[in-house]
Amino acid sequence: MEDIVALQEQLLKNVSDKKRYLLDEIDWSNRLIGIKGARGSGKTTLLLQQIKYRLNKSSPEAEPLYVSLDNFYFLENTLVSLAQDFVLQGGTHLFLDEVHKYPNWSRELKLIYDQFPKLKTVFTSSSILEIYKGESDLSRRAVSYNLKELSFREFLHFETNRDIPKISLDDLLTNHKEIARNIVNHEVESIIKHFKNYLKHGSYPYYIENKESYIQKLNQTIALILEIDLNAVENITYQDSRKIKKLLVAIAQSAPFTPNVSKLSERLGVQRAFLINALRLLDRADLIMELYKPTTGIGAFTKPEKLYLNNPNLVYALGKNNAEIGTLRETFFANQMKHLHEIHLAEKGDFTIDRKYTFEIGGKNKKTKQIQGVPNGFVVRDDMEVGSLNIIPLYLFGFLY
Repeated sequence: MEDIVALQEQLLKNVSDKKRYLLDEIDWSNRLIGIKGARGSGKTTLLLQQIKYRLNKSSPEAEPLYVSLDNFYFLENTLVSLAQDFVLQGGTHLFLDEVHKYPNWSRELKLIYDQFPKLKTVFTSSSILEIYKGESDLSRRAVSYNLKELSFREFLHFETNRDIPKISLDDLLTNHKEIARNIVNHEVESIIKHFKNYLKHGSYPYYIENKESYIQKLNQTIALILEIDLNAVENITYQDSRKIKKLLVAIAQSAPFTPNVSKLSERLGVQRAFLINALRLLDRADLIMELYKPTTGIGAFTKPEKLYLNNPNLVYALGKNNAEIGTLRETFFANQMKHLHEIHLAEKGDFTIDRKYTFEIGGKNKKTKQIQGVPNGFVVRDDMEVGSLNIIPLYLFGFLY
């Protein structure tokens, strides 16, 4: 355990002070907390920041331990034995990173929860993992959170140090003109310039390390998700992961993509059931978004009606020269809504949110005719700083979290 403690101290020395939104939203008093998120979204940094900036200051008597479950320590030791030794040495808070890389993770987490009632445990996992479908039932024990990619609000804070409060959707729709003016009047550079930069390289916190090599690193991250995480979570073979990668590339080349399951199955040489499952996995991995109309039932074998890549950066990374501006706009809007609100394809317009609001997405000259007569209809325009009436600037939807 000494090596684990030494590694923790080294990581804490170098942890970034740029904090994600979820750090303040988690109720850290719970005994068992699960944090899901896409690879590269900042889960590891979140745990280390909680130890360094929050726990060590608010509870000096606390004894935390951070460990990644792909550590060589677990080749000869179990997770339960680590927890037992840690508690005997006065440990109070156990932070476990990437549990999906540890066999029998759910069973041992249940044992830790039941055997050490004074120990608080936080664990992270790939977004692919369905926490409550593990071997042991954690639904009555774990409180689960999802860490999304960087919002435009967070990106702006990273770039300018401006701390702009998040905005609820209802407040945005009601007071968007006042909100926009407040943001624009206090911004030295053009908000539109920052927004364009965000679309290219602002979805994952590691863009800060090197913007020039960001797309290359993003492609490497995608490869790790397909070749390692899918295998760790779903036992997907390398051969099948290559088929899923071909599927992802096919989606990227023509997103937003209306899937023809029969043609795709024939092209990739796979059965329909495999293809539908592959789409579900790519959605859970936060690589694509499956969208349906509100009237469509979502069954195990129901194909989505439209597919988007999960965020604009993926469009640039996978779409190569196909980063069409209309696609980027729609992808951004859908991504900022995902996990926060119920999103569907609209009969008129582009999207419906919470089965109540309808949005048509476009450029600065987008007209309102597509949503004419639609209750609670809004036009969302790019390349504008301040809107009016039911016309709202696109970038404002990046302040929801």
